[in-house]
Amino acid sequence: MNTSLSLLHVSQTNSLQTKRLPHCSKFGNTTRISNRGYNSEVVTSMLPLKETFGVICKEKTVYKDSWFDHLAIHYLSQSLQHTTGFRNEKQGYESLTEVATMVSRTFGAAMQRELVIKSLEKTCPKLLLKMIKGLFPPSKFMRELSALFTVLFFAWLVGPSEVRESEIEGRREKNVVYIPKCRFLENTQCVGMCTNLCKIPCQKFIYDSLGMPVYMLPNFEDMSCEIIFGEKPPLEDPTLNQPCYATRCIKKQGIV
Repeated sequence: MNTSLSLLHVSQTNSLQTKRLPHCSKFGNTTRISNRGYNSEVVTSMLPLKETFGVICKEKTVYKDSWFDHLAIHYLSQSLQHTTGFRNEKQGYESLTEVATMVSRTFGAAMQRELVIKSLEKTCPKLLLKMIKGLFPPSKFMRELSALFTVLFFAWLVGPSEVRESEIEGRREKNVVYIPKCRFLENTQCVGMCTNLCKIPCQKFIYDSLGMPVYMLPNFEDMSCEIIFGEKPPLEDPTLNQPCYATRCIKKQGIV
């Protein structure tokens, strides 16, 4: 197949139930997608068909990280390694993925979440977070600023994303971050690592540090995700009952 990648335009929606990009689309041999927040690029290459969560998918995303991306990835990886005691000699996102995998294989869900929170506390100055929480209580401004900040400064962790609208108390707000394909989930191929090493600890850390409720809603079929600032996670979160990928989970396969 020599056809080029059909870029999908993602429009804003009228509710929290936003329209997701299909994970399995038509791909050419190689396509470069500019990441608007950085100088980095995303390369999508044609690979043999593989089964993921019952869905046949072709693509594997390769990121061309900028110097800022490399710095941020290294900083988070080193923080997690220091907190957990698991060291590795790999570089870039592969190093972060490996230490996350070791944590997932070694500890139970509760301890995994606790270790990630401790790592996040080391990377974010407590005094700064305390000042932000005191000066800027949860509001429309803070919800929209949090969404924009995530899009601009966290593409290195989750992949390119965009701000979308939702309705809160009858008002339209740009408080939703939509990630067409999560970088962490694609690299780990593990539902448990997504929920225990990203979703739940991040929700708790943001709420405890900034007083900002946030609900991360991953779609395990197409690997997209919505981060909804201002919405509390439900008491019975349906994403926590999802089975893992049957054939591609690196935790099950014992590889990184």
